[in-house]
Amino acid sequence: MNTPKSAARTHDAKDLPAIVPRAGTPPPEPEAPSEEHRHATLDRSVMATMAHLTAGVSPHAMLDAWSDWAMHLARAPGRQLELVQRAQVNALKLVQHAVLAGAGQTPEKPFEPHSYDTRWRHPGWETPPFSFWQQGFLAVHDWWDAATANLRGLRKQNSDRTGFMMRQLLDTVSPANFPPANPAIIEKTLTTGGRNLAEGAEHYFADLVHVLTQARHPVPEEYALGQVLAATPGEVIYRNELMELIQYAPATETVHREPVLIVPAWIMKYYILDLSPENSLIRWLVAQGHTVFCISWRNPTAKHAGLSLEDYRKQGVMKALEIVNEVVPGEKVHANGYCLGGTLLAITAATMARDGDDRLASVTLMAAQVDFAEAGELLLFLDESQVAYLEDMMWAQGYLDRPQMSGAFAAIRSEDLIWSRAVRRYWLGEPDLPTDITVWVNDTTRMPARMHSEYLRGIFLENRITAGRFAVEGRVIALKDIAVPLFVIGTESDHIAPWRSVYKTALFTDSDLHFLLTKGGHNGGILSEPGHKGRHYRIGHRPAGAHYEGPDSWFATHSPRPGSWWPEWGRWLARKSSGKVPARIPGTHPRHPSLMPAPGSYIHQT
Repeated sequence: MNTPKSAARTHDAKDLPAIVPRAGTPPPEPEAPSEEHRHATLDRSVMATMAHLTAGVSPHAMLDAWSDWAMHLARAPGRQLELVQRAQVNALKLVQHAVLAGAGQTPEKPFEPHSYDTRWRHPGWETPPFSFWQQGFLAVHDWWDAATANLRGLRKQNSDRTGFMMRQLLDTVSPANFPPANPAIIEKTLTTGGRNLAEGAEHYFADLVHVLTQARHPVPEEYALGQVLAATPGEVIYRNELMELIQYAPATETVHREPVLIVPAWIMKYYILDLSPENSLIRWLVAQGHTVFCISWRNPTAKHAGLSLEDYRKQGVMKALEIVNEVVPGEKVHANGYCLGGTLLAITAATMARDGDDRLASVTLMAAQVDFAEAGELLLFLDESQVAYLEDMMWAQGYLDRPQMSGAFAAIRSEDLIWSRAVRRYWLGEPDLPTDITVWVNDTTRMPARMHSEYLRGIFLENRITAGRFAVEGRVIALKDIAVPLFVIGTESDHIAPWRSVYKTALFTDSDLHFLLTKGGHNGGILSEPGHKGRHYRIGHRPAGAHYEGPDSWFATHSPRPGSWWPEWGRWLARKSSGKVPARIPGTHPRHPSLMPAPGSYIHQT
C-alpha cells in the first residue's frame, strides 16, 4: 500500500508562527483601517442587520425574480391570452363541479392536491360547502402554477422562484387554515366543547416564546442520547477540535477484514444513522460483522468561524482515516458518506486518487451530490445576491445557525411541514408527539462562516467539482480519477438531494458503480431497515468504463424490488471484503485508548 502523501505534516498560512519582536522592542502599532475598508465594513454591518430581520432571505433576490417575471409576461400577449383561457376553463370546471354536487351527485374533482399535502385528508373535504372552498383554492393554485411557468427569455431560476413565492403567499389564505372553513377543526371543536382551541392557544404562545428566545428544546428523557438514541455500544478513541471518532463494539466473533468509516453530514448530528435500535444503520452494520468507525462532528461556535472546508477534509476525513489505519493496520477502508459528508468524501477520494493514496477499498455515497446543476428546489434560495446576504450575516455572528436554515427546508414542503402542523397544533390542539427522527431534527447545529461560504459558493453556486475547477492543495481534482468501486444511493422523493442529481455521479466517474434508488425522502429513504413496511428499491450496475445511461432510461429499465436496500448494500460490502478476522475490541489500541463511551461528548453540544 502506498504511503499517503497527506500523512506528512503540511502547513498553510494559519499554521505559520507569528514574527516575534526582539526583547525590549515595542510591538508595532496596529495599522489603521483604510477608508475603503471602513466603508465596506459599514455596508456589511447594515446587510447583516437586514439579514437578521428577514431571516436570511435577500429582498433583492425576491424583487429581481418578480420584476424579471412581470416584465417578460408583460411583453408576451400569447401567454396572457393563454392565462385568460385557463382562468375561464378553471371557472367552468368549478361551476360544473358545484352544480353536480348541488344536485346530490358525487362528481370527480377537477383539481387534486399533491400526494404529500395532508391538509385535505379529513372526509369533510369531500362534501359541500367545504369541497367548493377546497376546489376554488386549488383552482387558483393551478392558475398561478401556469402563470409562473417557464417563459421564453425568462431566467428559469426566476420563474421557479416566483412560482415558489406565490405558492407561499397562497398557502397563507388556504381555507384549511381557518376554523369556519375547515371541517376537521369544526368537528374537533364540537366534540371537545372548544377545549382544542384553548390547548392550541397554549401551544401557540409556547412556540412564540421559543421563537423569540431561540431556546433549545431539550432531548426528551424517553429518547435520551446514549441510552435510547445513539445507543450502539462503542468507544470514542480520538478527539480533536473538529470531530470525535467512535469505534463501535463488535456484535460477532469474527468481522470482515476491511473496516467501515462513516462520514456524516455536519449540517446535523451524526446519530440520524444511529437512531432507535430497530432503525439504526450503524447497529445493523455492526451486526453484519463489520468493524465500524463513525465521525461525530462538533457543534461549532463563533470562535470556529475561520474553519474551512479544507479543515473538514484534513482534520475530519483524512485524520479519521489515519486513526483507522493505525487501529486496523494494513487494511484498506470502506468509506461511507451521507449527504454533505458524501460530497466531502467524494472530494477526499478524488484527492487521494490524484495523489496515489490507495487506502480506500470502496466508496458509498448516500443521498450525496457531486454535481449541483440540478440540485432541486434548494437552488431557489441561492444566487449571488442571496449568498452575499448570508455571508454578511455569518460574518457578523461567525456561523450560520440551524434555525436560519430550517425555514428554507420547511418552506419547500410548506403544505405539510408548516401549515398542516400549524392546524394540528394551534386549531386542533394536538401536541407534537416526539419520535426519534423529530428529536434528531430539533437537535440543531451550526456551521462555521468560512466553511459554509466556501460550500455555498464553490460547490453549490459555482458547481466547481464537476466543472473541473475545484482545487485541493493548489491542484484541481477530478472525480474520474477515483478507481475504487462505488455504491451510490438516491431516494425517490428527496427534495434536498434529488435522485437524478445524485445519479449524475455515474456521469462524472468511470469506475465500477452500483446505483440504488430507494423509496422515501432524504432521511426516511436512508432509514429503511429490514422489515420496514411498504419499502422497495431499484438497483443497477455500471461496469468500469461502460457507456453512460441517462436517469430516465435507467429508471425505465430497472424494476422495483420489494424490501429494504440495506441487505443489498450489505451483500455488496461483503463481496468487496477479503475474508474474516477475529473481532476487534475498541479502546484496546495502545495509541488510541478509550477516551469515553460512545456516543461521546460532541453529540451533547448545544
